[in-house]
Amino acid sequence: MDELNTTGDFNYSDEELAEMYDGMEGPCEMGRNTQLKHALSVYVHSIICVVGFIGNVLVIITYAFYKRAKSMTDIHLLNLAVADIMFVLALPLIIYNEHNNWAMGDGACKLLSGLYSMNVYSGILLLACIGADRYMAIVQVSRSFRMRSKTRLYGHVICIAVWFLAFMLSLPTFIYYKRYDANESQTFFLFENHTYDEYMGDVVHEPNIVCSFRFNDNMTARVVKLLVPSLQVAIGFSLPLLVMGFCYTSVILTLQHAKNFQQHRAVRVVLCVVIVFLACHVPYNMTLLYSTVVMFQVMECDQEVSIQVALVVTQTIAYLHCCLNPILYAFVGVSFRNHFRKILTNMFCKGKRYIQEDTSYFTRCSVDRLTKDNATSFTM
Repeated sequence: MDELNTTGDFNYSDEELAEMYDGMEGPCEMGRNTQLKHALSVYVHSIICVVGFIGNVLVIITYAFYKRAKSMTDIHLLNLAVADIMFVLALPLIIYNEHNNWAMGDGACKLLSGLYSMNVYSGILLLACIGADRYMAIVQVSRSFRMRSKTRLYGHVICIAVWFLAFMLSLPTFIYYKRYDANESQTFFLFENHTYDEYMGDVVHEPNIVCSFRFNDNMTARVVKLLVPSLQVAIGFSLPLLVMGFCYTSVILTLQHAKNFQQHRAVRVVLCVVIVFLACHVPYNMTLLYSTVVMFQVMECDQEVSIQVALVVTQTIAYLHCCLNPILYAFVGVSFRNHFRKILTNMFCKGKRYIQEDTSYFTRCSVDRLTKDNATSFTM
């Protein structure tokens, strides 16, 4: 095979260019994927952000003003609500900049993307911690009782460890995410010593400022692009799934021996928690695992587009979990619902106070909202 001449001027005739590009295909057209991402971000993601923000703010308000975080589960739930709120606050900015030129600087690019990754990891890991705490409280009753005096200390230490681990797992995002012009970064090595940009000469491109991974060499790019999704599937899904599977299976087996209605209701709650977790996270992580395996394989355009569409859809399903967490882990508890009713009663009574200066009415409302809780379990 004759060696290509890569020296001299790039003045080729149309016939010579056609011969050189014969059999070469351009990048796949991702129009369908872009349209789907736009539709989901405008409608579904907006609803997720609003509902998730309201639900988790209510959880934090309840803990801040009506219910002190006494148990380890309370501490985990409070941290979970904080992680979900940070997630739904970062999501709109990231989505907006995906469909427009990245308007903020390089520092904001790293910070937002890194915090987004941290909150994804911390939220999943905290769910595993909640499962482990319920296992200790229901299956290992005697051991849990002996640890009761240091419950809050252990809870804070575990949460600090979770946030630190989430930060370490998100370091590649903090380091390699950068703001840059994607159109100025095209480097297709068609020949040994020259790039696509050299052939294009002085052609003017519309700026396409993005916030994404950017690497200085191919080896780093390969390692990081394999490492990040692998960590997500292994530590951000598989490990919590194994912990939750073991803990909740043990909890269900223990509760099945109980004869009262309250315990059987708790079994249904546990099953609901596990089913929702699997429904939200299994599709995305399986799709992410498959896309990682075939990342460096040559694929037909239809297959590549299908993988990208599947990632967008399943990722949206995973986002739903931040809306469901307050319902599954807080609002199902009788005690939490009582505290939530106190919030609504306070808001209603204060509104009435400004409208109607009736002292007896306000006193009656104040007495009503101090009704004693009729349950001791905060989440079951």
